[in-house]
Amino acid sequence: MHFAMPPRKTSRPPPYAARQSKSIGIPPALRNLLRDRLRLVLAVIAAIFTLFWLLGRSSDGGSAVRLKAHAGSGAPVVIVTVIDPTADRTWTEKIKKNREDYAKRHGYSTFFPQNDDYPLKGAPNSWAKVPALRHAMTLNPTSQWFWYLDTTALIVNPSIALQSHALNPSKLEKLMIVNEPVVPPDSVIKTFGNLKGDRIDVIVTQDKDGLCQSSFVLRQGEWAKYFLDAWFDPIYRSYNFQKAEAHALEHIVQWHGTILAKLAMIPQNAINSYVAGPANAKNGKYTEGDMVATFFGCDKEKRNCIDEMQPYFDNLEA
Repeated sequence: MHFAMPPRKTSRPPPYAARQSKSIGIPPALRNLLRDRLRLVLAVIAAIFTLFWLLGRSSDGGSAVRLKAHAGSGAPVVIVTVIDPTADRTWTEKIKKNREDYAKRHGYSTFFPQNDDYPLKGAPNSWAKVPALRHAMTLNPTSQWFWYLDTTALIVNPSIALQSHALNPSKLEKLMIVNEPVVPPDSVIKTFGNLKGDRIDVIVTQDKDGLCQSSFVLRQGEWAKYFLDAWFDPIYRSYNFQKAEAHALEHIVQWHGTILAKLAMIPQNAINSYVAGPANAKNGKYTEGDMVATFFGCDKEKRNCIDEMQPYFDNLEA
């Protein structure tokens, strides 16, 4: 007599078996609803943690950057001046008004951060101009040019528009000083002689000692971000250069061909005439009619910027 053998068990159940086992318990519709709700809760928790993190950074004793929640003015030129909160308030308000009046006249915009808005890690406050420009670019993504103007400088001929005066490519090519030492008098690194105005991204001047930071112009773009990041490198800030960011700038211009290839050096009196200080002997001394009067060092060495600038303020207000 033969008995029927029981069916053999397999370790590979047919597909329907798996589907059948999953159907036991929570219905699929309810399971999907719970999963979606869980995702929503996790997203809300992540958003709350992010919000608290941002609030903590913004209230960090002034060391974090004070961001503004706007997309910028769209102005073709943004004038950036870093304010020292410990300086005389009356003077700094006059400086700000000087830029604002000029900007309103030509359809430009202004940005006035404070030097304690940025974590400089013990470096001199003069370094703040570098992150301030990066900050201004972030706030004004549709603006093309950013003009850094130090508090020791005044726009004394507001009728001159920066765009037509120095930024127009054909005009810029006529102003460019080529085949000249980057650092006078005998640097072996010289400005390029075959650059086109529409390829320039940073415009600087030179006094008798070297490249100036009182007044310079930078074009918006990825190259500008690279340039500012290279300039603000922690190594340079900690290197203890004698003239801080000024010597760091000269270093990167001379040692990085990618920077020199985008740089135009123009006559000092085009945007940075010195009323006092080490003016370029050829073209640096202020004369009436110049666009900018710079009182180099008036905030140091027991001098008084207000006293030195007051006659020029009076002329502008007359």
